[in-house]
Amino acid sequence: MTKNTIVTLADSNYFKMLEELIDSINKHQESKSISICVLDAGLTIEQVETIKKKVYKIEKANWDIEVPNYKVGGKEWLKSQVSRAFLPNYFPEFEKYLWIDCDAWVQDWKCIELYFKACENGKLGITQTMGPGYRIMSKASWLFGSLALIKSQNFKHARSSGIKNEDARKIAFAPHLNIGVFSLEKDSPCWKVWQANLKKALSKGKIFGSEGLAINISVYVDNVPTEFLPLNCNWIASNLLPKFDNKTNIFVEPYLPNYQIGIMHLAAGIWVKEVDMRVNKNLKIEIETLSGEKLLKSLRFQN
Repeated sequence: MTKNTIVTLADSNYFKMLEELIDSINKHQESKSISICVLDAGLTIEQVETIKKKVYKIEKANWDIEVPNYKVGGKEWLKSQVSRAFLPNYFPEFEKYLWIDCDAWVQDWKCIELYFKACENGKLGITQTMGPGYRIMSKASWLFGSLALIKSQNFKHARSSGIKNEDARKIAFAPHLNIGVFSLEKDSPCWKVWQANLKKALSKGKIFGSEGLAINISVYVDNVPTEFLPLNCNWIASNLLPKFDNKTNIFVEPYLPNYQIGIMHLAAGIWVKEVDMRVNKNLKIEIETLSGEKLLKSLRFQN
């Protein structure tokens, strides 16, 4: 056992991506300094047996906050929206926790080191979904002249979840925090703040996205100490496609200085003719190289 752990969660449908995440971690020599833990939200017995030797521990995910059955609708994977806020309860033997969604994979270990550094002294280590090349941060419906109806997903979700208007306004146009990758120390006060906000969000709102809403409120309303990490530490490809460096065989940011992408995250999916790359690894899209060529490539981890 080590002091630090990388934790993820999956059900049987996302097992292949779970395997790829684990393999992408273990591919790095530095991975010997951390332990991999998995929350099981519906894996088969065979799938658990397959990964058992590759990870430190597998625990069944629970509903750590009581949620009505009608909201669950048999979707056990929704436990990921709750259980990630209670990681010290599942794996109390560790000092630092780095959560990575199973539809992501590790390319550059420097980002792993940054996350474990970022969460020191009780801080939350996380990445904002904004950066060079992002062309749209908010949507607007233009009514007439200079009058527009501004749309904010954070605001809409907060209000539908019963969050008071004053707090919903504070997060309306704050840079969105993607909770698919984050780090926290075991004794960080952020856990309790996040859990309290999550309980509020779940009491009236939908399960999906509740943990993200709660962490945005924790940072932008409750002002929990936060270390904001570079975009390449949680590169959401559906927001902005990377480029590919032929010489080094790695994915890089599409703008200078073309930093190497640390964690590739396929959140929201990469879709081609209504097929999601997260479901079909053979799916390829056109990616530009640093030399200006066009290649057909998958963004999934390749062993």
